[in-house]
Amino acid sequence: MQGMAAYLQAMDWSDLPIFLAIARTGQLAKAAQSLQIDATTAGRRLRRLEQAIGERLFEQGADGQSLTPAGERLLTHARAMERAAAAIGERDPGGPVRGTVRASVSEGFGTWFVSRHLGTLAEAHPGLSVDLVASSGFLNPTRRETDVAVLLARPRRGPLLTRKLADYGLRLYAARSYLAMHAGLATPDQLRDHRLIGYVPDILYAPELRYLDEIPGAPSPQLRSSSINAQHRMAAEGAGIAVLPCFIGDADPDLVRVLPDIAIRRSFWLVTHEETRHFAPVAAFVDWLGELVARHRAELAG
Repeated sequence: MQGMAAYLQAMDWSDLPIFLAIARTGQLAKAAQSLQIDATTAGRRLRRLEQAIGERLFEQGADGQSLTPAGERLLTHARAMERAAAAIGERDPGGPVRGTVRASVSEGFGTWFVSRHLGTLAEAHPGLSVDLVASSGFLNPTRRETDVAVLLARPRRGPLLTRKLADYGLRLYAARSYLAMHAGLATPDQLRDHRLIGYVPDILYAPELRYLDEIPGAPSPQLRSSSINAQHRMAAEGAGIAVLPCFIGDADPDLVRVLPDIAIRRSFWLVTHEETRHFAPVAAFVDWLGELVARHRAELAG
């Protein structure tokens, strides 16, 4: 890698963010979009970088760009430079936290729990900006699409730091109006006589969302949505019976638990990239979320 060593000594630093963005997203177009430049410019600067080093950094495949051995070696150097640059903005001991942290969480947890308390973090750290990505699906910490992720399963690989954040409970809920019009729900086998609400089976973004498989006698849902918020809204309007996290169902006075002996348990896993876990904005968010969950464990457990 003599070419790379020479390039690192007289580097055009503006090319490295292009390289890192492509390495993380796996696609030239997505990398260009994340940097707010056009794909033609990104491609031209990638070629300039490869010419300076004298080796190809990516191979084009069916799913996008993948790193070559030369690209893997450059990635090690580029990440070290990125860490050094980020450390310049870290907090002095005892000083204020400044910067931006991006957190990717599930739609329900983000909407019904994290966002409800996020103002307390802003009050504690006025210089901290938070991007809360609460959606059906998760950004990837390994590719540095997010600084923090709260996942439904523990990742099996990657340069990540992972710990269990909390267990949480789910139960069956129905609106009072629905129960007033549909009698006879004392045993699980009677669910066959009721309209169930659930996820769209073939576009589940995590196998942990297959709740109804754990309820004996439960029929396939008649009303389905990829959104837990949409499922909640349907249940609250009396459309049927839904499995909801207790931190959602118990928070809505229009809903009541049905078949209380049925309880489902899942876990949230807190994941950060090992290279950024101790950056001040990331550490501030992780510490805040851990303390918040510890105070509300009973609410989450249901």
